[in-house]
Amino acid sequence: MNTMYWSKTLIPTMKETPEGAEIPSHVLMLRAGLVAQVMAGAYTYLPLGLLSIRKATEIVREEMNRTGANELLMSAICPVSLYEQTNRVEAFGSVLIKADLHRGNRKVHIVFCPTHEEEVTDLAARFISSYRQLPITLYQIQTKFRNEERPRSGILRTSEFLMKDAYSFHENIESLNETYQKMYASYCRIFDRCGLPFIAVEAESGPIGGDASHEFMTLSSSGEDEVVHCEQCGYAANMEKAEIGSQSCDYAQKNVQLKEIVELDTPEVHTVDQVCKFLKIESSRLIKTLIYVADGVPIAVLIRGDHDANEYKIKRQLGVERLELASADVIERVTGAPVGFAGPIRMIERVPIHADVCVMEIDNAIVGANRPDKHLANVNTMRDFMPERIGDFRNAVSGDACPRCSSVLSVRNAIEVGHVFKLGTKYSELLNAKFLAADESQRTIIMGCYGIGINRIIAGVIESSHDSVGIIWPVNLAPFEVVICPMKVSDEATMQLTNKLHDDLGESGIDCIVDDRDQRAGVKFKDADLIGFPLRVVIGEKGLAEGKIEIKWRWDKEATFLPIENIAEEIATLIKTERTTNNRFTDAKQEKK
Repeated sequence: MNTMYWSKTLIPTMKETPEGAEIPSHVLMLRAGLVAQVMAGAYTYLPLGLLSIRKATEIVREEMNRTGANELLMSAICPVSLYEQTNRVEAFGSVLIKADLHRGNRKVHIVFCPTHEEEVTDLAARFISSYRQLPITLYQIQTKFRNEERPRSGILRTSEFLMKDAYSFHENIESLNETYQKMYASYCRIFDRCGLPFIAVEAESGPIGGDASHEFMTLSSSGEDEVVHCEQCGYAANMEKAEIGSQSCDYAQKNVQLKEIVELDTPEVHTVDQVCKFLKIESSRLIKTLIYVADGVPIAVLIRGDHDANEYKIKRQLGVERLELASADVIERVTGAPVGFAGPIRMIERVPIHADVCVMEIDNAIVGANRPDKHLANVNTMRDFMPERIGDFRNAVSGDACPRCSSVLSVRNAIEVGHVFKLGTKYSELLNAKFLAADESQRTIIMGCYGIGINRIIAGVIESSHDSVGIIWPVNLAPFEVVICPMKVSDEATMQLTNKLHDDLGESGIDCIVDDRDQRAGVKFKDADLIGFPLRVVIGEKGLAEGKIEIKWRWDKEATFLPIENIAEEIATLIKTERTTNNRFTDAKQEKK
């Protein structure tokens, strides 16, 4: 329970949009006095912002404890040697924040942990020795550090952030699957309680690694991730993982005359847009030839000009561990031309060619000529070159066929708020985390990993729940559930009732704040709406004379009146009911849609 008087805390609200703030959550968190920027990618959480963070944290903690997980707190720094053992120093690259600690006449090389797989697995290797100790799930709520080279979007992309990360340890896959489903259900409860709309999507594991993975996303135009979704059957995946159903391309034609290859002069024309503009063609008529290095070997991947290559799909289908775009030197060595003029025929070196399905449907295509400032027209697969492999190597686009039903996919922007992984033995093998099985054999511990971005819950709720004047908090995350606005703070009767209501609500466990500033009603109401307190209680001289008090839910257009008698009990009942159900908040959002 939190109670407070406005004059006794720090709430630096702003009338104007701060410079550099663009997305709604960033703008409103600054304007409402929830956060203050320290530097790019780093923020101070002011009193109101910290209250909301703590409420989100407590919901997460309650649901984790409900699953039987055990809370601990690991160090935010660890020796770089642990990351070297798992090969993640290179995997994270510049994102990993490293430092040298000078201790006497030696240096200690450390990292500021972006995640804690290494540290927790090392812990398991030291203290879990028998199957009798399994399964067990450990979790923490801890600050993480990542060197974001381009921090932006307020608290969505920062160099330090608060995260709940949980790790489960198992003797077999069946046990892992059981915990994975338990955590999946727990995440659904967490986001429901937080009033955060979400979808769970199939996902790649990225630098974390692992076998199976789901991301929990909230749809938002401000999101930097893309979600591929079928509204009819519910299929959802992130862009890296998204499958595409039966494919047909706009330019697939039958009985088309295949023309003779013609070399075209295309001086200083390197990109798809430049080529299409210069030749006055649609980008879907062009074949991009991308030169990659796959496990140290150059390969060519062909993609239709209006599509984007999906490197995760390429890696999966080719069965390679490492894939990166070739350097300019490698491209010129392989093709004989600088970047921008690669094509599938007449390369200097013979390299494997892999083509996306849609490439096979383009007749008389434009391709690079493998010569400086030259392209070829009228190139055709089968006649002029034969790919070694044909597959789905591209990102899905809106309108593609759903892989699960007869409907179509849509691509939406989204914010990732949680992620669950089946890690398997990736880390336990590398860090020698083993246990004695029932048959007395030594086996490797099987692991799962489950993360939630606490800060992202707050930003996600604001992104999905605001209007032109400010934030609209659900009761469970609001810094204060009730704001009491006395209209005349110099009036003794007004303040006597105000103080009594403040104390009574506090006694009932309701978080409330009194706006005891000597300000006009309009100023108080604007600030209350900007911050987004769920319930506003107005105590005015007229209401006192009539024995009534005005109350207004943040999401309602009109206010209502309650009798002064038993007002604290009435308000407490309303708030406690809303905490449990979220019904008023949810219904209001549905009506808005």
